[in-house]
Order: sequence, then C-alpha cells, then structure tokens
Amino acid sequence: MAERRVADLVVERLLAWRVPRAFGYPGAAIAPLVEALDGTGGDPAFVPARHEETASFMATGHAKFTGGIGVCLATQGPSAVQLLNGLYDAKLDSTPVVTIIGEDISGPLGGAHQEIGLSRLFGDVCNQFVQYGRRPEDVPALLDQAFRTAAATRSPTCVVLPRQLQEAVVPDLQPQSVGVISATPGVPLARVLPHEMDLDAAAQLLGGGQRTAILVGQGGRGAAAEIVELADRLGAGIATSLLGKPVLDERLPFHTGVLGEVGTTAAAELMGGCDTLLLIGTNDPWIDYFPMPGQARTVQIDIDGRRIGTRYPADVPLVGDAAETLRALLARVPHRPNQQWRATVERSVDRWRTTAADRAAVPAEPVNPQLVLHELSTRVPSNGAVAVDVGSVLYWYARHLVLPPGVNAQLCGTLGSMGCALPYAVAAKLDAPDRPVIALVGDGAMQLNGLAELITVAHLWQEWRDPRLVVLVLNNRDQSGMGGGRQVPSDPSRRRPDVPYAGWARLLGLHGVRVDRPELVGAAWDEALAADRPCVLEAVVDATVPLAPPEPAFADLRGLYANGDAARRVREQVELTVNAEGLV
Repeated sequence: MAERRVADLVVERLLAWRVPRAFGYPGAAIAPLVEALDGTGGDPAFVPARHEETASFMATGHAKFTGGIGVCLATQGPSAVQLLNGLYDAKLDSTPVVTIIGEDISGPLGGAHQEIGLSRLFGDVCNQFVQYGRRPEDVPALLDQAFRTAAATRSPTCVVLPRQLQEAVVPDLQPQSVGVISATPGVPLARVLPHEMDLDAAAQLLGGGQRTAILVGQGGRGAAAEIVELADRLGAGIATSLLGKPVLDERLPFHTGVLGEVGTTAAAELMGGCDTLLLIGTNDPWIDYFPMPGQARTVQIDIDGRRIGTRYPADVPLVGDAAETLRALLARVPHRPNQQWRATVERSVDRWRTTAADRAAVPAEPVNPQLVLHELSTRVPSNGAVAVDVGSVLYWYARHLVLPPGVNAQLCGTLGSMGCALPYAVAAKLDAPDRPVIALVGDGAMQLNGLAELITVAHLWQEWRDPRLVVLVLNNRDQSGMGGGRQVPSDPSRRRPDVPYAGWARLLGLHGVRVDRPELVGAAWDEALAADRPCVLEAVVDATVPLAPPEPAFADLRGLYANGDAARRVREQVELTVNAEGLV
C-alpha cells in the first residue's frame, strides 16, 4: 500500500467537512495536494480556474449559493496575492471560505524566490485565523479549526502548508496522541434569540408606529413568510438591500424594490415617509437613502451584534436569527395595520413600476440595456440562479429584473469588485448541474476575466445534466469607468475594444447569440435559454442611457440635520407635511 501523506490527510479532512470541490490554480508549492485531489475520483474535486482571482471568486460564490464553506488553493508569492480580491469579497459579505496556501522555500526565509510574508499578507482579510502547519500530526486539528472559525465568524480563514509538509508521511500515531484527533467536523447550530425584555420593547415600538418601513438584507434569507406576515400586521412597506433582493417575492404590491443609488424611487420614498423602521439582517451602505436622523424610531435584527447601529441609530437592538426573532415578535405585535399608509406605499410602487416599464421602452442606439433585463424578467427559469457583476448592469438588474420566488441571486455586494459574476455562475452550476444559471456581465468584466473563464465553462459543461449557463454581455464599449449616461468617445483609442463575445463563445464550442435590434431581444433570450450548451448572449447596447439614481427623499434638507435646533425644526415640518398630505 502507498504511504499515507499529509496531502492525503488534507483531502480526508475536506471530505469530512463535506467539501464537494476546491477551486484553485495549480503550482509547484501546492502540487502534492492537487495530486491527492485528482486521485479522489472527484470527491472532493479540484476545479482549476484560469486565474487565482477567479478561483477565489468561485470559492466565495460557492459559499454564497450553497450556504456551505468555500475552499480555494494557491501557491505562495504572486499566486497568493491574486486570491485577495475574492477573499475580501467573502470578508465584506460575511461568507465563510477556507484558503489553503502551499509554500516551497528550501533556504532561509527573507528574500527567497517568490517569498511573501503570508501571515502579514492575509492578516487583514483572514484576520480571524491565519496559521502555518508545522508537523503532520498538527494538520487535522489545524484544518478543523480553520473550518470551524470560518463558519462561526462567517469570514475567510487561511492555512499555510509547506510543500515538504504536504509530502511528509503521516506517522502511525495512536488516536489519543495530542493533535492527531480533533472534534467531529461540523459546527453545531445554535438557537440565537434576543432577551424577552428586548422583544417586548421592540414589539411596543413597532406596534406604536404609524408609517412603518422594513428594510431586508441577506440576513433575512429563510424568513420570507415571517417578514410578509409582520408587514401585513403593521401595514408596512418593504424595501431590500441589493443582497436582500432574492429574499422576498418582488411582485408583492407593497414591495418597493432595492434601496440606494442603484435602486428605485419607491424605496427612496418609503424611507422618506416612514416614522418607524425595522432593519432585518442588513448592512446596506446607502446611508444617504435612510430616513433622516431622528425621523424614525428603529428596531434592528442581526445575528452579529457588531453590526447593530452601524448604519442607522437603533432604539431597540435585537441580536438573533431573523426567522426565530421575527416569530417571537409576531407573538407580541398587535394586528393594527395602517391601511392609509399601506395604500400610499402601494401607489408609490405602482408609479415606479410604470416608470421602469417606460424607461425600458425608450428607444436607444442600438438597444436600450434596460429593455434587455426587462425582457429577461418573464423568462427567468423558476429553478434558476442568477449571478450579477458590477457596473451599469447592476443598476439594470436591481430595477428591472423581477426575480421569481425561490430564484437565488448573488453578487459582490459590499466590495463591489468587477469580474465576480462568471466565476460565481461556474460555482453555482457545479453545485447544481441540473439548474439553469444566468450570469449578468458588462463588457468590462467580460474582458477583465470572463473571456478566459469561458474556457473553464467549455471544459466542464458536458458533465452537466442541464447544460444551460447563459452569460449576458452588455456590450456598450464604454471605457470611461463612469457608468451610463456618458457619450462614448468617437476616438477609437479612447473606447473599449469591441470584442466579438458571441463569436468567441462559438470558437470554444459554445453557443453564441448577438442582438443589436430591440425587437429581437426577446427572441434572443428564448434562443439562449433553449440552447443545448452554454451560451453567450451579446447585447449591443447604448452607453448613453442614463443611470438616473433616485433622489433621496428630502435630500435638500439633510444638511440641516447637522445642527440640533435646525434638525428639530425641519423634522417637525416634515412630519406635519407627511401627516397633512399623506406623502411617502
């Protein structure tokens, strides 16, 4: 029998933690572990990306789509540096990822070839856990602690394994030997609930509100029924963060959509008119769109107490799981809905939906990008998943794509890094090969890393039960970096090169559709979603279509709130106006 090496031991720990696959880029310092993974028959599998950055995005995307722990591999030096972007995405969006770095330095430390101080390099992004493996008998406990820390803190962690250690033979130690056997893999689920007195205070505050707004973030996942029931009990309107967009059925008549610069006028109006605010699992950064300071009394629910009050003052903080906490609140909050407020919110939603449809129908040269997402809304498969990139495509997704209930959508919410969508889509597809996946990408992100990662798609797709992975590329040739609404320079040297994205897909053996006429957009989506293989849908769109961020309610008054006396006078006037005219 072949000797059991530490690399084999690592694979055993990944299997024990039910890790289905690890994403990475092979190199000499991680070669023993990659070899061990290749010998497993695919359980767990090693998925090679075209770049270390996309490997880390895949690991983060896997964790976001599955709720599990992502794993990525790389070697020391420049390879390790390339992982940082995807790991910062995981850190800022509270996503568990375990990073395993191989190191191969035979001489003394300090100036060796490709040597980088890995502890310092990962000291911020993996600040909860960065450790080196030193002895074979330490490795099981080290990996278990990395996984347990990642899960408990919902953050990335890092383990550095020298190549010599990966190749070392595992000694035949007894189970009671120190450092050999650790606790059973897995993190026990805890039931986290606020104190009774805090729940009572929150129920009293919410029950006494007249114009209640609920802002839902990704922490509301799994609590949709409770959120809607509470909203009906209070006659509240609902808005979501970008990460919270998939939580609720967006077709609800009192669902105002996404809040913030990328969001809707209805959500801005909801915040501008409320006197009571319930925040559920959100760390939404668009604080300019929150109620003015002092305008709304606030209850905040979050599993992480460190986030209470970081975006808006919380009168009653509730640290706990969203669904459990909401169920406890429902037992306390009286059924006293403000029908007038709810009707006002629904009229605002109706106005926004009419506005959105009108904007999508505006002629453009050649295609209005809003129309492309508008046409997708009626075609998203009910069992599908959506990955969204950064740029103007994010605006059109937030406002124009209505997600069917149950469709999981993920994006790089807090870091806002371009180039995440296609790696996310690959991770989602590998997790559920029978599920159609749609990636929404701009031409900038596609040129950044998408063209290369299509090679990964071409390499993998024939193993998928449902071959549909549709990559929408909004090709607007805008290299300004300023988003929509700008005139594309006439000088070709100042424009983004016009790459034949659909043609590149066909060269790789995939399907490709290019559409540059608005009347053919719907048919192009139908063709892409019916293809017998992954498809790039290249939509040639107008870069001059304005992004048109919604104006925060009472934006011209916000500066006055810096002064206490002025704040009181403005607040009193605002409340009088809202009460007298029923404004949102």
